[in-house]
Amino acid sequence: MDPVFGQLSFDDHEQIVFCNDKDTGLKAIIGIHNSVMGPALGGTRMWNYNTEWEALNDVLRLSRGMTFKSAITGLNIGGGKAVIIGDAKTQKTPELMRKFGEFVHSLSGRYITAEDVGMETKDMDTVRDVTPYVTGISEERGGSGNPSPVTAYGVYLGMKAAAKSQFGTDVLDGKKVLVQGIGHVGETLVEYLTKEGAQVTISDINEEKLYQVASKYNATIYTGEDLYTADVDIYAPCAMGATINDNTVDKIKAKVIAGAANNQLADENVHGARLQERGILYAPDFLINAGGIINVYAELANYGKAEIMAKTENIYNTTLEIIDFAAKNNITTHKAALTIAQNRIDQRRIENASK
Repeated sequence: MDPVFGQLSFDDHEQIVFCNDKDTGLKAIIGIHNSVMGPALGGTRMWNYNTEWEALNDVLRLSRGMTFKSAITGLNIGGGKAVIIGDAKTQKTPELMRKFGEFVHSLSGRYITAEDVGMETKDMDTVRDVTPYVTGISEERGGSGNPSPVTAYGVYLGMKAAAKSQFGTDVLDGKKVLVQGIGHVGETLVEYLTKEGAQVTISDINEEKLYQVASKYNATIYTGEDLYTADVDIYAPCAMGATINDNTVDKIKAKVIAGAANNQLADENVHGARLQERGILYAPDFLINAGGIINVYAELANYGKAEIMAKTENIYNTTLEIIDFAAKNNITTHKAALTIAQNRIDQRRIENASK
């Protein structure tokens, strides 16, 4: 098996950087997928991967997703991502983060990092000590702060748009919603849904957090054996990706899938088509979870909170447009979103070549 270039997830990446530092224990991979629209911007994820191949595949899939996320959202930025192999709770140190920042700096701005799973705003502040090529730093240091609340808001609006198309109304009052993963984004999504009157069920591997969030928002904890068979209207995956796969795609009872997780479809062609066949409306993840990138991009484009929220609110309209485009062209919503994003990238490539 070809370890890199032959993988489907490689998808013509421009650059992959392997970072290793013996003193701090840093083992990281930076993926730059596409820089046609601008420098590659995307967060850093710290995760205790089972294998190095799993880490590589994740960074490739994530960085590719960032290319299309920025393009579909109308941002003039390319797609990139980074992963650090390790346990964020026990192995992350300021020294490790600074060393990672040095590797980012060595790319001279081709890649700009930000916060993702396993990272906090304070970690981005530490990276900022050694490189300017980082976004999502604290407001005290002139940044846009934690992007999670804005991400959750975009997912909420994308979910409402999908509900409008599938159920005839975007009102979520009384709708049964299963939120899988209640981290920074998932919990805020639960808050939005609860305020609107949705019947929220939650699931997470962190039992302490599960009971805390359940108590705070009066949410129901899922106790069944297989959450994919849950009798709900909307399934919101907000943890790791690829939860829609060969083992789950035919079990799902929800009529709408709209969540914050990246790369929810294990195979975007096979599983996207199967959801369509089953009449399940999928809100493309890289479209509706773009609030975070909109938030951190503000630091590069120098726009304020009002424009951040306006761009995020437009996710609602874009979601409806994607659903309509998919229906008219008899393609999946995922394919529709990819097509529109790719068209924008291709147009920019032509413009760049003519300069």
